[in-house]
Order: sequence, then structure tokens, then C-alpha cells
Amino acid sequence: MGKGRRLGAAWLLIAASGAAVMAARAQEPQTAKPPTADAPAIAAKLLPVEAFAELPFMEGPQLSPDGNKIAAKVALNGKQFLVILSMVNGEQKIARITPGDNDLNWWRWVNDDWLVLGIGAEVAVDGGEKWYATRAIGASADGTKVNPLGWKVAAQKGDDLLWVAKDGSPRIVLAMQRSIYLNDAGFWPDVQEADVSTGKMREIVPSKASVGDWYADATGTVRMGLGYVDASRQSLLYYRPSDKDGFRLLQVANGRKDENLRAPALFLAEPGKALAYDDSSGFDELRALDMTKLTLGDPVFYVPGYDIGGIITDAAGTGLAGVRFTDTRERVHWIDPAMIDLQAQFDKAVGASRFARIVSWDRARDRFIVEVGGPDRPSAYYSYGTDDGTLRVLARTYEKIPVTGQAPVRSIRYKARDGLEIEAVLTLPKGREAKNLPLILMPHGGPFARDLEEWDWIAQFLANRGYAVIQPNYRGSSGYGNAFAAKGEGQWGLAMQDDLNDTVDHLVKEGIADARRVCIVGASYGGYAAMRGAQRDGGRYRCAISYAGVSNLGAMMRYDSHFLNAGSRRAWMKEQAPDFKAVSPINYAASFSTPILLMHGKMDRRVPVDQSRDMAEKLKAAGKPYRYVEQPLGDHFFSRQEDRLQFLQEMEAFLAANNPA
Repeated sequence: MGKGRRLGAAWLLIAASGAAVMAARAQEPQTAKPPTADAPAIAAKLLPVEAFAELPFMEGPQLSPDGNKIAAKVALNGKQFLVILSMVNGEQKIARITPGDNDLNWWRWVNDDWLVLGIGAEVAVDGGEKWYATRAIGASADGTKVNPLGWKVAAQKGDDLLWVAKDGSPRIVLAMQRSIYLNDAGFWPDVQEADVSTGKMREIVPSKASVGDWYADATGTVRMGLGYVDASRQSLLYYRPSDKDGFRLLQVANGRKDENLRAPALFLAEPGKALAYDDSSGFDELRALDMTKLTLGDPVFYVPGYDIGGIITDAAGTGLAGVRFTDTRERVHWIDPAMIDLQAQFDKAVGASRFARIVSWDRARDRFIVEVGGPDRPSAYYSYGTDDGTLRVLARTYEKIPVTGQAPVRSIRYKARDGLEIEAVLTLPKGREAKNLPLILMPHGGPFARDLEEWDWIAQFLANRGYAVIQPNYRGSSGYGNAFAAKGEGQWGLAMQDDLNDTVDHLVKEGIADARRVCIVGASYGGYAAMRGAQRDGGRYRCAISYAGVSNLGAMMRYDSHFLNAGSRRAWMKEQAPDFKAVSPINYAASFSTPILLMHGKMDRRVPVDQSRDMAEKLKAAGKPYRYVEQPLGDHFFSRQEDRLQFLQEMEAFLAANNPA
């Protein structure tokens, strides 16, 4: 990052032994079968707001290659740590690594004794401007040693992990920037092989102008680089068959002509063969790719009506074990026969109302971590061994929420006014008749994102308070193919907003919602939609709540111009909203006709806090009813438990005053 620039506080390492922290927090037996049926529906017990505001106790548990250790992010007293639980000869030992002032972004086992972790923090660069910088470190499994990887030379992005050795050695391959300045050669990342146990590194691929992303195969050989030239909107694909060959420019795609690269998603064992994502059918699907000719073969996997989401490789890293996709919820289509059989066993054990997701496994694939949960209840993590076939509880994610089902969740479909079919997620108050209910319309952020049937702490809190909650995947949402996404182009605040209104109309027509008791709530783009609803369609809504919402598209584009590839970002935004002024709520404060709660985190770097500050000032000048709450340490993602709690408390009070259940 240059002289005088570094990440935040040093890491704190604590080694401990004794009962596992996971077991201490779990309120279930240590050996248990997941429940298979719900009790008859009864009215929901009013749970304390703190129960929903908790940070998930455990996130991302990963088994070590030998299956004897688990590394996971764990929340204790509102703070998050990396906890490493060792289970050897019946004895449990815990190591805890504290990120200090840094964010713990990801972690991965390298071998049985070492992990590599990615952290991030805001740092001041020349002139005092703050940037978000990332770094990688090696950490010993016993929690006694950490080795910074290239911290002194890395610039903004220093944690791009490309490969982890499978032979038990402590080797990884990492790409990193060496300068924050675009005119420096070091702005474009080079590739290093690192020993996480010593921190020693050596360059294996030098930087290349315009190449921002490198990709390695299962052997650790860097095979591909993807570049982008913002001035010409050209994407570039550089490729080499082996480490003995030089990179050559294999493909150029012109973004102005909507051309896409045919980039491999997985290098197969057979030379010159790969798998790639392709959307020529209108939906993302997985197809064979011949790298010598850049020709696509037959589809390997696709889901009618939906895009696929990602792949899971086999043990060697050169073949396909499964494909991730989302229809109404996240799923995996397993190809590996053993995993197919195991998934079927878990699905049968948990029943149709829950999911069982295999999240991690050891090298031998005889020990697993399984997440069991449902859209109406927080998940719990279980360990499973093929030796005894027993699921054992590791931890529940929300310990203050009962394991019995909370508010029921289901997907619905309805027709927008122009005939476009929209899928939406409906959450209903438990034990109440679905008739003339007060309604919360909750559009997702993005807007190129989507909602699905999963545990949603905000929706469940609202349903617990007696509201029906509808989360529509309006036009422009992701996962429904190219044509559906294209329907959102040019429609920010227009047809996309109409889709939200049509959702309400559908629920009123079905008798589920009371048209006189509707409030719109959203964050990020959803916050923009809430502002736009209060300004454009205030007669429909009793109130509106925006968290980290965008009020001024022009100002947002000026903010984004400070970042890399701002030209393509601006061109994309002009496609979504050709007239920024016409659809920016800040220009129409006098048109707001419903009370609105604005909340924003001062530390938000995705949507700057001025977007809400300025909106509040305009509303004040116009004499409109509003409340503005700024969270001094809040970010864009509700990363702090205190901010979650304050948001729910403010929302509950605001709804009680303006749209009581």
C-alpha cells in the first residue's frame, strides 16, 4: 500500500483446552437425530428482539483434511473469532484467533496443521482517503503461530487465493497487488507460491498489464488470466496449456456488443479440456469446453427455468462432483455416487420441511459436517461419521430461538401487470389465519440478486410481531435467466417498482393482506425502492423504512467513479436508469406522502452515508415526516450485533407508531 500503510491491530492468539465451545453453547444433546415432524401449529410466542439480532453463533465450519479438527467463525458476546476445535482420542482442545480491528473474511485448511486466512480492514492512503485492503496469513492449527504473507509488499488486494496443495505440504498459490496506482506495473497482480508455515514466498507468474484475475488448475499451475480494458470495454482471456508454455491471448470480448468470454470454470484432467458456464440458451448452464478451439460441447448440467450457481470438484480437483443451483431454495445436484447416496440418507432423516446441506468433508470422505435447518428455523451444524452413521450436534446458529418451526415460509408466483411471471417468498405469522394480515413488502438489495426460501432474521422477526412479509424477485433479479434480467434494464424506479406494487395487489386479491396496512422495508437497492415507494406511490403504503438506501443515483455514480473500471459501471447504470434525475427520490422530497425511517451506517463503503443524510435534510426542509438514525460503527452488511439490535428496535417502534400489527 506504500509507505506507512498497514492493516489494523495485530492478531491475538489464544490456545486453550477443555470442553468445546460449540458444545457449551449448544442446547441440544450431543448425540441427536434431527427432528422429523412439527407439532401442530399454534400461535407464535413473542420472542425478545435480542433473539433475532444475534450474530449467527457459527459460520462456515470446515473439517481439516484428516477430519480431526474443525475451523469455524464463532460469535461470542457480539464479537467474532476463528475457533479451531481439535478432537483427538476423545480429548477436545480449542484454539481461538482474534482478528482485532480486522475483518475475518475467509479461511481454508492447507494441511492438517496449517490454515490460510483472509482478513481486511480500512486503511488510510496518501491524502488520508480510506481504502479497504485485504491480506492473507498462515495460521497454525494449535493457535500459537501466524505468518503474514507478503504484507510489506502487498497493496490493496493481497488475499486472492488460487490454489492449495493436496499432498499435505503447507503450500498455496496467491495473487496480490503491489501498488494502488493504475499507472504502476505493480497495480496488476503477480502470482506467488507461499509456504504458510514459514511465510516465505516466491514469484511464479509476473504481473501482466490489464490482467486482474489469475486462475490455477488442480496442480497449482497458473493456466489463465482474465483482463479488462475499461476504455474500450474489452475483456481479455490469456491462456497456456502448461507451466512450460507462455501465455497467449486466446479471446477478446467486446462489452459494447454484449460479448462474453468463454472462460473455463474447471480444468479437467484431459489436456485441453475444461468445463465452462454458458448462457446461450438463455440460462446459465454447464457445458464442456475445448480449450484448443474454444468450442462448446453438449450441456453437462442445467436446470429448466433457473440459472446454475457453481460447481463442486472431486477429490483430485480435476473432475466434477456436484453442481450448485437455486430454484426455490439452494440445492446441490451430486454426480459422485457416494455423495448421492449420503445426501439421500440425510434428506430422508430430516424430512421434507427441512434441508440437509453437506458443507464440509475430510480427505477420505468418511467424516462430514452437515447443516440442518429450514426457512422457518435457524440451522444447526452436525458432525457425521460413516463409521457409526450418527449425526452429532456441533452448534446451533441462533441459541435464543426455539428449534421448533417459527413463521412458515413458501414461494408463490403471480403475474405482473404486463404478464411477466414473478416469483416471491411469503412468510406468514405462525398460528394466524392468512387473512387480511398487515403486510411488510420487503424488496431485496442488488438489484441483481434474489430472495429464496431460507432463514431470514428480519422477515422472521416481523412475522413474529404479527406481520405477513412478502419478498418479490422483481424483474432484473438474478437466477431466472437472461430475458428476465433484461426486463429490468431501464426500469429502476419504474416497472421494477410496479412489480412491487403488483405483489401487494396479488396478496390483497387473494385475501391474505389488508390493503390499508402495508409498509415497504428494504436495504441497499431495497432501501432505494422503499424511498421510491414513499415518494412515488405513498398512497399505497402506511410507512416506509430504508436501511443504507440510495437516494441520488447521480451522486452514487460520482462516488463509484473513484473505483476501478468506473466507466463500465457507469455504462451499466445508464442502461438500468437512463435518466438518473427522474428516478432519484432526493429530487422529489415534496412528493413524499408517507412517513419514512432512514437508517445508515457511517462506515458503509458500498453506499456512502451521505445518501441517507442528504435525503433526511431534503425531507426536513420539505416538512415531511421522517426519522433519521445514523449508526457510527455500522457498515453495509449488519456485521455488528449492536447494529442489528438497534435496527430491529427502531423498526419495531416505527411500525408500532405507523402500521401496528
